[in-house]
Amino acid sequence: MKICVYGAGAIGSLIAARLMRVPDVEVSVIARGAQLAAIREQGLRIADPDREITVRVQASDDPRELGAQDYVFVALKQHQLLDGLDSIRPLIGADTAVIPPTTGIPYWYFHGQPGVHANRRIERLDPGGRLWTAIAPERVIGCVFRVAAELIEPGLVRQDGVYARLPFGEPDGSSSARVRRLSDVMCAAGFESPVVDNIRGWLWVKMISSLCWNPVAVLTLATWGELSESPGVIDVVRRMMSEADAVACALGGGPPISVDERLASARSAPDHKMSMLQDLERGRPLEYQVLVDSIEAMREIAGLQTPTIDGVLALLRLRAQKGWPGLQ
Repeated sequence: MKICVYGAGAIGSLIAARLMRVPDVEVSVIARGAQLAAIREQGLRIADPDREITVRVQASDDPRELGAQDYVFVALKQHQLLDGLDSIRPLIGADTAVIPPTTGIPYWYFHGQPGVHANRRIERLDPGGRLWTAIAPERVIGCVFRVAAELIEPGLVRQDGVYARLPFGEPDGSSSARVRRLSDVMCAAGFESPVVDNIRGWLWVKMISSLCWNPVAVLTLATWGELSESPGVIDVVRRMMSEADAVACALGGGPPISVDERLASARSAPDHKMSMLQDLERGRPLEYQVLVDSIEAMREIAGLQTPTIDGVLALLRLRAQKGWPGLQ
């Protein structure tokens, strides 16, 4: 089996490193700049609560060197995906399955879904259908990356906590041979990666988590644990989650775990900084527009309002414009 991880940030590097444990799997990564140099020179280092490991993985900045794969994890930020489409193409063969990023609601959300919205395209999330055309929904396997990790320096990723759940699902809810095969490999790599028949619900869990926790982390500059210990913050996050849950339920993606269970997850990695806060501190662009586009596009389809979410996102926009004080 050939698996390429396109994008060697925190999550992509963690997936690639763990897959190196699995016999008969040929793993490669597409990386750039200092990250590529570090992987080539020192190997890919992963630090978790128990230990640090180093693995040697094939790394390149040219997908043409690697050729067609069985599976391609696209571990990019959502706003980087369109720019990477042409580069991804050499990795895709006749039977390649693609696991795209799911920070927001994915372009293929309504593919394979029964009912009035079956195969509906969401123009705001995929202008002109570029993603739909480049990575046909028939190729897609949905995955939710529920793991806390941070790129500490080139070549070194720290996993915060031990929780690492990456469920997989076909858009039509079937248990296909390709999704079962991928699930088996990921479980062998040490992830909790069941095949689920309601991947849309899990996509909403991930999107709602990003939509709620990331903005309040940026606004407060607080870790996950500090946020979870503030009753006032938890009240705001609870109201945001409830508003988003109503939209999800109206569009066939009711989250399979409760708001209380999701709030409790913050205590699993109390020292973790949300990815958007990490980006703020490093002077990188904040990946919030995809969250804004996702909730606004889907609530319009559902005919619902999200006043608490709207207020928090308005504050986030201004915070993003101000940047990180130490970098000005």
